Amino acid sequence: MRLPSVPVIGIGSRDHALAARLDTLIEPRFDAGAIVRSIAAQPLAARIVTQLLRLVPHLPDEDALAAESLAYAALQGSDAHRLWISRRPRAEVVPREGGVQLSRDDDVLTVTLDRAEAGNAIDRTMRDALHEAFALANADSTIAKVVLRAVGKAFSLGAELSEFGTTTDPAMAHAIRSMTLPAREAVHCRNRMEVLIDGACVGAGLELAAFAARIVATRRSWFQLPELAMGILPGAGGCVSLSRRIGRQRTLLMVLSGRRLSAGEALDWGLVDALVDDPS
Repeated sequence: MRLPSVPVIGIGSRDHALAARLDTLIEPRFDAGAIVRSIAAQPLAARIVTQLLRLVPHLPDEDALAAESLAYAALQGSDAHRLWISRRPRAEVVPREGGVQLSRDDDVLTVTLDRAEAGNAIDRTMRDALHEAFALANADSTIAKVVLRAVGKAFSLGAELSEFGTTTDPAMAHAIRSMTLPAREAVHCRNRMEVLIDGACVGAGLELAAFAARIVATRRSWFQLPELAMGILPGAGGCVSLSRRIGRQRTLLMVLSGRRLSAGEALDWGLVDALVDDPS
């Protein structure tokens, strides 16, 4: 069955003979009408993320990350994304630059997102520090476990929005991601990686966390991929990490809907492995 280059969405049972061939299926608590409106508002981004997610399952991790970055770069240069940049609210006060805390206890390396006043939004400084932290874990064979966590009330609100549009050349942006994207190192230590999530886990924060072999979240946590409304797609590794963890159909459903998943829904989907009251 040849599919057109637009999202092909099913309504009905996952047990249908053709269900696995479709791009996504409408699941309970998702609004089909809202998804159609989201696609109509951002048709190019919806088309490109759909095509990308058809490719990712057939590619090795490194190639899949490269394909995601190239697709993201194409959308970075789109009129739709530039329009979103021109309309986004401007923060009167920009929080301090982000960073990570590193600590080691015997053979366990703990990496802590440290930008609580900005909801641990990942800016360039934090991105580079995360890349270095995971590179360290990959270089040191005595590190048996990597724990990723965060300070504050949110695990991460995603990428720092004020930095969107600062690199205007999509080719250069792709080159930067090829060298500094934390996912490129995280993917090589994911079998040793555990993530502890409390509160909001959005965009780039979720994309990075989803690489981990084990994810533990508090019951008040929630999860979201809001990128489609910005005219782009998850570009911090999420098209790879989430599709490996929950499948391409549910990944696309999260992208096209932009809907928040509760902790309970995330557990049902396998997006998280356990729920706790206390993330410590």
